[in-house]
Amino acid sequence: MFAADNASQTLGIEIAHLSPGHAVTTMTVRDTMVNGHGITHGGYVFTLADSTFALACNGYESPAVAVRADIRFLTPSRLGEQLVAEAVERARFGRNGIYDVTVRRGDEVIAEFRGDSRTVTIQRRRVPHVTAPGDAFE
Repeated sequence: MFAADNASQTLGIEIAHLSPGHAVTTMTVRDTMVNGHGITHGGYVFTLADSTFALACNGYESPAVAVRADIRFLTPSRLGEQLVAEAVERARFGRNGIYDVTVRRGDEVIAEFRGDSRTVTIQRRRVPHVTAPGDAFE
């Protein structure tokens, strides 16, 4: 799954550990991730946690997607800092799962994320042909 995850890879997210129900990733805060207050934009911290959650809940045979997720920002991070996210499975029942993700800067916890997953059946959709501007049907 991660090999096709352009969003995570574009942000420089790297896998440090991966096993069913557990994942650890890292991301270094880049200048494009800093907001007007000089701290990491919360959306990037959320994305790191969400990507780590996705890796943990997709470690089994059935693909899973998020059905709910929330985050608590505890303290800011800044340009150049390396963030480490660890996702841990708390429960897995039927098609559902609950995962907690802790985001750290060194030993300091900067955010706590909780995500609920649900396994799904992936069906490939056929994409309709779209004509380019200037194409005409005659």
